Amino acid sequence: MKPYTSLFFSLCFSVCFAQSNTEIFLFDLETSASKIELNNSQNISNNLGYDNQPSFLNDRYILFASTRNEQTDIAKYDLRYGSKSWLNFTEGGEYTPLKVPNKDEVSAVRLDKDGKQRLYSYTMSNGESTELIAELVVAYYTWFDDHTVVSAVIEGDDLNLYVSNLMDGRSRKYATKVGRSFHKIPNSNLVSFISKETETWQIKSLNPITGVTRVIANTLEGVEDICWLNSKTILSGQNNVLFKLTLQRDNNWKEVANLSRNGISKITRLATNADASKLLIAGDVDSTETSPETTEETSESEETTSNNTTKTSDAEAIVQKQLDAYNARDIDAFMATYTKDVKLYNYPNELRTDGQEQMRKSYKEWFDAVPDLRAFIKNRIVIGNKVIDEEQVTANGKVINAVAIYEVENGLISKVTFIQ
Repeated sequence: MKPYTSLFFSLCFSVCFAQSNTEIFLFDLETSASKIELNNSQNISNNLGYDNQPSFLNDRYILFASTRNEQTDIAKYDLRYGSKSWLNFTEGGEYTPLKVPNKDEVSAVRLDKDGKQRLYSYTMSNGESTELIAELVVAYYTWFDDHTVVSAVIEGDDLNLYVSNLMDGRSRKYATKVGRSFHKIPNSNLVSFISKETETWQIKSLNPITGVTRVIANTLEGVEDICWLNSKTILSGQNNVLFKLTLQRDNNWKEVANLSRNGISKITRLATNADASKLLIAGDVDSTETSPETTEETSESEETTSNNTTKTSDAEAIVQKQLDAYNARDIDAFMATYTKDVKLYNYPNELRTDGQEQMRKSYKEWFDAVPDLRAFIKNRIVIGNKVIDEEQVTANGKVINAVAIYEVENGLISKVTFIQ
């Protein structure tokens, strides 16, 4: 491997992510033998900057890579409450988060500030990370089972396909010049990948156990992003149009929907849930469109929801900013997120500190005394101007579980109530 070329390719891989304004859209799917319908569009990222590579953690949560404060981390979206929290706090940037099969862990490609790029796992309980594959520079991947990873590995100027067994540490190359889309094919022991060995790109299958590859179909021209609706039907997008291809039925890709009315100018990633009732689409959007309309006519209740989303984002942003300052033990940045007359309570109404002076003194002593201080958000609910965080705090080697209720007024935190 050429070290400088590889490093340049690796950096380009992640820098390209950060340069685009992408959003994550969630759709309800209705399918029949004759058609596929997309309904109830929601922009679940609603964040100016990079949001991409979505996947379903389970029936309740969605994972995606999201940028905050010029840092890309793993975001977790709660379908029940419509709220977003963060799984990790590292100096490196995380991409392509996926559930690790049969484990309470999430995996992601991490690009560290020193240029090192590897695949890591992150525990759901505290976000601690473990390197999964030594030496290989993984760019894109999927899980075949709980100890087998199929990935595109950067080698020189190419992406080559490897199968890695995490139990014995062995990795084997099975294909060269591959794309970024890897998916377990439903109801099979196969994984699909994009082959770029010929001028016309192809969707191929791989049996990770035997190494046998077969051609499935040609991609849409110049498109390498797909997902499987079921064992026979593939979805893909070209610009702002969603297409489908049903194997052994369709002679060519068939248009499903034009997503321009949803504010999507180019589809970049797709993912479905286990029963194919929901579809996630990551797409480039105009920088002015962070909350696109989902229908031509908007009801009064829908307008109210849209307005609440803006307020929610403002409240969550300042609470997240104070959390980042807390983890950095930066007292000035931390206090800058609070009003001058901020009040801290123990639930239900025991006053702990009144005003910035008392609060600063208390937290300054805390920051100075606890070198391993770190708060991890397990769950977050946002309701209007209130943000409710279920927190796990590490301090002096001990773990403290608590709930913090933040109330935001005019862009700053005015009241906090702690429940332990």
